[in-house]
Amino acid sequence: MKNSAILSVGRTFAAAMLFAALALTFTVADYYIFNRIAVYGAFAAAQWLKKAGLLLIPAALFFGSRRCADCAKYVIPVAVLISAFTCGGFFGITRVADTDAQAIYNSINGFISTEAHTALFCIESVCMLAACGTLFCLYGFGVAPGSAKALFAAIAASLPLNIFENFFDADKIPEDSFLMFRNFSVWHFAAVALLAGATVGAYMFIRRRPGNERRMWLCAVAGALLLQYHSKDSMVMGDGYNIYTTVFSCLPLFICNIGVYTASLAVFTNKKALYATSFFVHAGGALTVFLYFGRDDMSDYGIFCSYSILYFCATHVLLFMLCVLPAALGLYKFTIRQCILPLIYYFAVIVCASVASAAVTGYSYSLGLTGEDAILPNYAFTQVNPLPFTVPALITLILWGYEINILYVMGLYAVYVGIFFTFYLLYRLYMQAYMRISAAVARMRVRAQSGINIL
Repeated sequence: MKNSAILSVGRTFAAAMLFAALALTFTVADYYIFNRIAVYGAFAAAQWLKKAGLLLIPAALFFGSRRCADCAKYVIPVAVLISAFTCGGFFGITRVADTDAQAIYNSINGFISTEAHTALFCIESVCMLAACGTLFCLYGFGVAPGSAKALFAAIAASLPLNIFENFFDADKIPEDSFLMFRNFSVWHFAAVALLAGATVGAYMFIRRRPGNERRMWLCAVAGALLLQYHSKDSMVMGDGYNIYTTVFSCLPLFICNIGVYTASLAVFTNKKALYATSFFVHAGGALTVFLYFGRDDMSDYGIFCSYSILYFCATHVLLFMLCVLPAALGLYKFTIRQCILPLIYYFAVIVCASVASAAVTGYSYSLGLTGEDAILPNYAFTQVNPLPFTVPALITLILWGYEINILYVMGLYAVYVGIFFTFYLLYRLYMQAYMRISAAVARMRVRAQSGINIL
């Protein structure tokens, strides 16, 4: 009874910690420090460990992981104290406005004041310390064997992907450099290999776990995905992500952005409808971007180890894994009858994305931003066509001064629906081949065993 009360208190502190951490991602400073480690040093290292704590503490309190608890209760308090004493000018970090348009962007992005930033930082830190205190009450002062593995895994999963930018100056790399990421380059094929290797590797690892642990491992993948996904919130307002520089780009209306939440909720709640939506809609969508990353002229990924491409590849790999592994591991089985709800869901996504895109662009018009300075969030590709051909504007709708090409949006929906069904067909063909091969291998084993018995 006592432990149950302590656990409830710990979970409350963990939930408050996660809420504060989420809000902090909508500040420039949150990830600004990690590609400037020469300046922020110990503080950046402590903040990285605190990011790892966002995975360790929930795993300990919500999933009962003893190893995560033992890591968190000793390491995270130290990280919190170091960050508290070395934060310096962290709360005053802002992006330099070198153009009039950037000054407007900064005013939009600065909706969290310095006072609110400081308060959120303190809330996160205090809740981390309190949650770690409950872990001592629940598990004592001992440390389970192998606990260090959980710490190293959490540190790796929470790696700030912009940390590699400490080792190069993007402004000094020529556009025609071999290091630049382009469609169908060696780096593109490396990304495809990463997708295949990571998915197969995760499947081989998780399938060896006991049945009751498989979903826990998928939840760990979901936690890492959510943490990396929300790093973009801070990046777009600080150093920029791809071509995006305003907080409006953080709204989860890109199809794969919504997939992050849908797939994560699926494994957290173990709901069949969410599994079906993730598998039918978002697996195909995540896979498609690895086959074609969009027109080079509408993207600015930079070199292969820049934040933009690492973030894009990491989040889409994790998303694809989270969409297909539940079916591959047998947690649920998708049937074609389950496609109705996902199709309605995706239609709603397209409509909402189109309206929101127009609203954001119209708002930017009202601020005096025009031409290249206008904000085009392009949610779910509803504004800028990624394909190398145009769709005639035969049917249009003007909202807030922005013209929506209805024919293009309808075609976009139809194309993605075709992709969804193609992915499902490939899945069925794979399953048929797998079943036949497995049956043939089983028959060969039976025949071999029969021969041995006769001898």
